[in-house]
Amino acid sequence: MLTEERYRIIIQRLQESEVVKLQELVTLLEASESTIRRDLVDLEERGLLKRIHGGASLPGHKLPEQGLEEKSSRNIHEKSKIASLAAMQVKDGEYIYIDAGTTTLAMIPLISARGVTVVTNGLSHIEALADQQIDSYLLGGKMKTRTRAVIGSIALQNMEHFRFDRCFLGTNGADVQMGYTTPDPEEALIKRRAHQLSSASYVLADASKFGEVSFAKVLEVQDAALITDRMPEAWRESFANKTKIIEGSQ
Repeated sequence: MLTEERYRIIIQRLQESEVVKLQELVTLLEASESTIRRDLVDLEERGLLKRIHGGASLPGHKLPEQGLEEKSSRNIHEKSKIASLAAMQVKDGEYIYIDAGTTTLAMIPLISARGVTVVTNGLSHIEALADQQIDSYLLGGKMKTRTRAVIGSIALQNMEHFRFDRCFLGTNGADVQMGYTTPDPEEALIKRRAHQLSSASYVLADASKFGEVSFAKVLEVQDAALITDRMPEAWRESFANKTKIIEGSQ
């Protein structure tokens, strides 16, 4: 089967069901898994679909928020690249905010700057910071059991005691028009306030987040530098026109 014919069938299947599994496409197209993966990469770069764990979805298709364990098992290599780039931004003696999330969690063991103080709303993050013997503060408030992120009015009140040199934020979606988004409005408030209290802000997003839009807006694209493992060509120019991109391939 010709490549363009496979593309047509993949898009048609997505239009019917919004989400399609990799193994389903392998069977449907009678092609190898590696061939289908290459097809999905190409179609994603054209902005025609979004690769997700185990398959693909239509751009902008809203998936339910996953728990920490589910997120931890996804895009491990990509998160490692992003975490390394993020950790490199931290300088000696700085006061920084690290948002809850698996990508931000991965940056903690990679911080080599000395005399750093960290504030976080991630329960798992405070444990990792203690392991690295980094001075740290955990915001108080309501804990989300699925993601172990501390949110709510008490956390916002706690945030007012601090000012940051830099903040590092996770996101569920990164879209040029809709900005950075997350499923939970309360969590979006925490992220936004951290940005407002920081001299410099960074959003950490792997390539699977581009074109995704979630429920609650966090920031405009131009409000924060973007750290990513790989910028899909379909999105590169539009993002580069609005913000600084720190990319794994650089």
